[in-house]
Amino acid sequence: MKSGIDQTAAATTLVSEQQLKEELPLPGPLTRQIDHQRKTLGQLLAGEDSRLLVIVGPCSVHDRESILDYARRLRELQARVENQLLLVMRVYIEKPRTCLGWKGMVNDPQRNGQTDINTGLQASRRLMLDIAELGLPIATEALNPQLVGYFDDLVSWYALGARTTESQTHREMASRLPGVLGFKNATDGGVEVAINAIKAAAQPQSITAINAQGRLVQEHSPGNAQGHLVMRGGKAGPNYDRASLLQASQQLAQAGLNPRVLVDASHANCGKVAERQVEVLQDLGQQLHQGSPLLGVMLESFIAGGNQPLQSQEGRYGQSMTDPCLDWAASSQALLSLAKEVKLATAITESA
Repeated sequence: MKSGIDQTAAATTLVSEQQLKEELPLPGPLTRQIDHQRKTLGQLLAGEDSRLLVIVGPCSVHDRESILDYARRLRELQARVENQLLLVMRVYIEKPRTCLGWKGMVNDPQRNGQTDINTGLQASRRLMLDIAELGLPIATEALNPQLVGYFDDLVSWYALGARTTESQTHREMASRLPGVLGFKNATDGGVEVAINAIKAAAQPQSITAINAQGRLVQEHSPGNAQGHLVMRGGKAGPNYDRASLLQASQQLAQAGLNPRVLVDASHANCGKVAERQVEVLQDLGQQLHQGSPLLGVMLESFIAGGNQPLQSQEGRYGQSMTDPCLDWAASSQALLSLAKEVKLATAITESA
């Protein structure tokens, strides 16, 4: 009886981390820039920097031109809010799929269903290098443990998704990542899984990993203690209200962890309606005046609002081919308004 598995399927050898980094190296000045950006994020997480952290950008990246256009706009906005907000650009090259669907630029760069990881690795690294050269810190989701090393010299903030936060393999992977780690609450809205993940990733561990030469090795991970909670809502609805944030902060403190939380304005917190992300930011801005454990916000934003069907052609310029995004005009205005609330809240605190 046939097993249904094609035993003759060919395997494609992938370029190693070392080979790709030699082909597309990170120049010394950018290495120092990214090291500084990581330190700044760590200071913000520790409360040594009064700004709010903002993780903002497209749901996923799919083409160079519009992504770099967006990055240049974001750089200009950063100059306007530099004393209130620290903007970190979403450069999500992998997409988790509930069942089937496009897995992102690194897996299918041509968006035609023909997996081509070698081309995707090259395109993704080149794009990250170009964004880094614009001076922006980079955020991405750490999804495939075997691929994170190809970009670990470029990324300053990592997301661990609601479905991967519970995975032991991903917690081990997170323990060896540089930069700050955001662990999302579970899909049911509970924070216990994320709390456990933050604690696990902070501990030294002995893990199996693929090294820069492409060999499977056993290595020691020192652990990464720069983890924090991301509130993204759940099956019961949003969880960005003041009571939910205070309760989550208290649970973190009781676990001996950083009590500050970052709110993902998309997903269940906006009911998957991108325009409602503005309402989330407005609410959070008001909470700042009452005292808040808010570390920052996450926003799915692109040049054009909404989304379009996945296609190999470019389609509508600057519009998401995965989840709907808030358009640039609304995004920039929402962040400018949030910056004003931060400035006012800071002034009230300093005068008290």
